[in-house]
Amino acid sequence: MVCDLLSRGIPRSLFLARPMVGYLSAPGRCPATARPGGGTMKGVILAGGLGTRLSPLTEITNKHLLPVGKEPMIWHPVKQLNLAGIHDILVVTSIAHMGDVVNSLGSGARFGCEFTYRVQDTAGGIAHALALAEGFSSGRRVVVLLGDNIFEHSIAPHVEAFAGQVSGARVLLKEVGDPERFGVAALDEMHIVAIEEKPAHPKSSHAVVGCYMYDGEVWGIIRAALPSSRGELEITDVNNEYVRRGQLQYGFVNGRWTDAGTFESLTQANEILLANDNKVLT
Repeated sequence: MVCDLLSRGIPRSLFLARPMVGYLSAPGRCPATARPGGGTMKGVILAGGLGTRLSPLTEITNKHLLPVGKEPMIWHPVKQLNLAGIHDILVVTSIAHMGDVVNSLGSGARFGCEFTYRVQDTAGGIAHALALAEGFSSGRRVVVLLGDNIFEHSIAPHVEAFAGQVSGARVLLKEVGDPERFGVAALDEMHIVAIEEKPAHPKSSHAVVGCYMYDGEVWGIIRAALPSSRGELEITDVNNEYVRRGQLQYGFVNGRWTDAGTFESLTQANEILLANDNKVLT
């Protein structure tokens, strides 16, 4: 991957620079979150896809580079992972926009973290994109953020809760007015019973938002997954396998959230971040 990008004229320094120590010690930052058995978690930001619902804006740039508040959209998930104590981050994006994404994020030094980049050659779904992170994970747990998801408050408490799990996965839920746009969780008193992808008749209003946390079993689950009727590997199928195993825990999003995937939700994302000067509330 590094060789591919070097051939495109992207400087080697972007891949070798180390984080800025001063930023890592900034007040309010969580220490790197350890998982049971030792080792810190790694972060994955998925920023591929075509962004067709935001055309014609996405005819000239990647959706995740559109401005939200005062910054490019993709800067928000970077901040979220950093605040959760995760500083080793893989960014997955499309081949058409990799250069622009690297130009925006660089090595990670400006954010106090370190980036690795991977190309998703085809739009094969969220689980397909996540599969590119298996080698990067080095056997550690991963916290996965979709690059267009905007959270008013820090996800750090949820990452800490996941660190306390012996095994399994964790997802975040948010009650929404249009659940048919999302994966929807059916709940009993304590557990997720099932997750249904974009149902015509949702069984609840609890959307599964774009923040997923997985142990090392996720890679085998993805390899065993079959494409959906859309020809994609669905993250909902991955999450439902954890449901079947009785290993999927969940938490509820605090404050406002949006996925910034439509013009209406992009407007909401701007409102959330402009109100807070692009800061993540803790």
